[in-house]
Amino acid sequence: MRRGVKRNEIRTGWYFVLPSLIVLTAVVAAPLVFALLMSFYHYTFVNPRFNFFAGLENYIHALENRYFWTSLWVTLKFVVLVVAIEFTIGFAVALALNRNIKFKRFYYTVLTIPLLMSPVSVGLIWKMFLHPDLGILNYFLSLLGVQPFNWLSDHKMAFWSVLMVDVWQQVSFMILLLLAGLSGLPREPYEAAKIDGAREVQQFFFITLPLMRPVISVALILRTIFAFRTYDLIYVLTRGGPGVSTEVLSYFIYRRTFMGLKPAEAAATSYILLIIIFALVILAFKYIYKSAEE
Repeated sequence: MRRGVKRNEIRTGWYFVLPSLIVLTAVVAAPLVFALLMSFYHYTFVNPRFNFFAGLENYIHALENRYFWTSLWVTLKFVVLVVAIEFTIGFAVALALNRNIKFKRFYYTVLTIPLLMSPVSVGLIWKMFLHPDLGILNYFLSLLGVQPFNWLSDHKMAFWSVLMVDVWQQVSFMILLLLAGLSGLPREPYEAAKIDGAREVQQFFFITLPLMRPVISVALILRTIFAFRTYDLIYVLTRGGPGVSTEVLSYFIYRRTFMGLKPAEAAATSYILLIIIFALVILAFKYIYKSAEE
């Protein structure tokens, strides 16, 4: 009797999960398989067929392209900086919001607004703010007697402008995730530390950080993966320019597909990017498991 009931429950569960699995297969799995096949063939828009097997030729051409390595360097620099800045700001704000302060709900609402906005709309808004002549940032700088900046057309400033916009939108994710971890920490270790005369700085380094290590690891892994996938924000703000100063791998793949008209090579590049992300995630999880065992 119990087995029959359990089977019915499992079957009912599968009925609920099946629509999502079908959608995921159609939207995620099918394009991944198609791109993988494409990367091993001489697939073009002129001849969109899997007739001529190329082996690893597309991967070799991708790795021989000097712009691939330039884009990889820009991507790694962008990911490291954006994750580090967002984590630092996020942890500081999360610690502040974890205290007994007024208007907490208001702050939570403000923090969720950037996350609810699409990267395209964020990019369009900030593109107006960063306009060299009509932008609000240069207007306020002019009131202070500072010369206006070419935020998106200067070779160096463009990278930092894109970084600033991404931090503005995504730092809320880091804050809310770390805040959830902080709110779930047990109070007993802190009470014992206070009795022993430990200061807040000591409590942070010897209690908060060790207890928050799993949450911190997950937050860093998720933001790293999302940062590697940054595309739409750069497309709207700079189109990878000036030159290739903001061309991350995601935008490089787009450019090779629709401007270079080499979809097979772009598919190979996308799988190289996927391998890099997987390698980083595996290393991160190994570190988490090692830390948990210790």
